[in-house]
Amino acid sequence: MWEFIADLADGGTTILLTTQYLEEADRLADRMVVIDHGRVIARGTSDELKAQVGGQRLEFTFGRPVDVAEAADRLRELAIDEPRADEQSRRLSLPVRGGTEVLAEALRRLEGSGVEVLDVGLRRPDLDDVFLTLTGHAAENGKESDAERQDAGHTPAATVGSAR
Repeated sequence: MWEFIADLADGGTTILLTTQYLEEADRLADRMVVIDHGRVIARGTSDELKAQVGGQRLEFTFGRPVDVAEAADRLRELAIDEPRADEQSRRLSLPVRGGTEVLAEALRRLEGSGVEVLDVGLRRPDLDDVFLTLTGHAAENGKESDAERQDAGHTPAATVGSAR
């Protein structure tokens, strides 16, 4: 079905797609409108929306829950906004500027600290980050029923025009 939709769009047909699956919207859409609680809160291309969030994120996974707090303390100075720490999943996310230079500096600051880094990466914001930043809550993932979403006041996260 997606191949057929993509072929239509490639042929010049404008397609209006409403979805709460932001990865799907990112893959298919030329332009997006983000809707929250029935109101348009942002519009633009995927790259324009991601630029609104700005920067990059350092993403860490640690060996122990206690490592998250220790790393957050050591790395907070590198962040351009408050780090997001989750001790249960042993993950830490820091919004940063500076690319690989800030990644190298973060690793230097953790060196010799006893913090066990299992995984680290530098990434651009995705549309989930955009939606969370714009609304203060995560996009619906389709697991709720339509009635439950309506009762909660949630509408689909992205409306896509002119796919591809």
